[in-house]
Amino acid sequence: MIYLDNAATTRTAPEVVEAMLPFFSENYGNASSIYGLGSASKKALNQARRTLAEALGARQEEIYFTAGGSEADNWALKAAAETYKDRGKHIVTTRIEHHAVLHTCAYLEKQGYEVTYVGVDENGIVRLEELEAALRPDTILISVMFANNEVGTLQPIKEIGQIAHEQGILFHTDAVQAFGQLPIRVDELHIDMLSASAHKVNGPKGVGCLYIRSGLKLGSFIHGGAQERSRRAGTENVPGIVGFGKAIERAVAIMPEKIEREKRLRDYLIDLIYEEIPYCRLNGDRDRRLPGNVNFSFQFVEGESVLIMLDMKGICASSGSACTSGALDPSHVLLAMGLSHELAHGSLRLTLSEENTEEEMDAVVEALKEILGKLRAMSPLYEDFMKSRKGEGHVQ
Repeated sequence: MIYLDNAATTRTAPEVVEAMLPFFSENYGNASSIYGLGSASKKALNQARRTLAEALGARQEEIYFTAGGSEADNWALKAAAETYKDRGKHIVTTRIEHHAVLHTCAYLEKQGYEVTYVGVDENGIVRLEELEAALRPDTILISVMFANNEVGTLQPIKEIGQIAHEQGILFHTDAVQAFGQLPIRVDELHIDMLSASAHKVNGPKGVGCLYIRSGLKLGSFIHGGAQERSRRAGTENVPGIVGFGKAIERAVAIMPEKIEREKRLRDYLIDLIYEEIPYCRLNGDRDRRLPGNVNFSFQFVEGESVLIMLDMKGICASSGSACTSGALDPSHVLLAMGLSHELAHGSLRLTLSEENTEEEMDAVVEALKEILGKLRAMSPLYEDFMKSRKGEGHVQ
């Protein structure tokens, strides 16, 4: 098997699993209990919180554990909207956000809030002038993702954070794809809230966190007990939190080498696809993207058919966000970037890890050449195109 869907989820690292195991059967105490067994869980939980805080340049008390990135996004947006509604009911986000943000914004609109969805350029980078023009006296929150989950483009987070702070507006970023992959310092980037998830960085599924800057008086997201300083009730997922901490400790330790290796492999794959496969388009900025993200659109084919045929060859990939798997509509991200429905339907996302090799990339491109050849041979559109003109190879 060749696994190239690391943006959807990653393999849990062996050392992460090893760190988690004692908290299932040995140190299984409730972290809220006052006896020794519970204290051991509490100590492990606090250590993980410190590890995450250090990775962000934050303070331990600014980290709140959640059940994942989607919950963290929901909490940030809903709590900010509720807490600051007397100041205003206007929110600014982008058209290419993860659905955890977009669907939360749609919910808030039904509650009487106004949301402005800012556009992006052809590479998927937010238009700063449009974002700044969208701000109003009643704007209370800006939410822009750190790195896009589909095309991998990195947003001008520092500039957006500075714009927000100059106008006294809260700034949230969905950093699910970036945390543990790239260096992030919340103070330098003017970030007030940040969402993250463990399973994107070789940690376990079902655990994430929300960074909330000290001084923000956001309300509770889950009501009940006093866990997470009374802001997120419920018995803590101690094994998952321990795994998250270990995963981030591991990610920080290998980050420089991992970034460099994945960039080299990413660029090798991009160049190889361009050399070997005609009528394709790289989606997202060529350089300003996540180290391991490659997203192409192939003309005259359906992405879903490509995925099925890749799977038959033991290659795991995707056509976009795992959260929209099975959806018939083309990617909202690619449409926002100006792609036609045809090109958006023919997209393929290949996301790498430090375990992938050049030999695997060679095998994937050979498989793609065969698959695309078969699919295009059955396409009336391709047949008409070839009859009408001799293409130049790459679509624009």
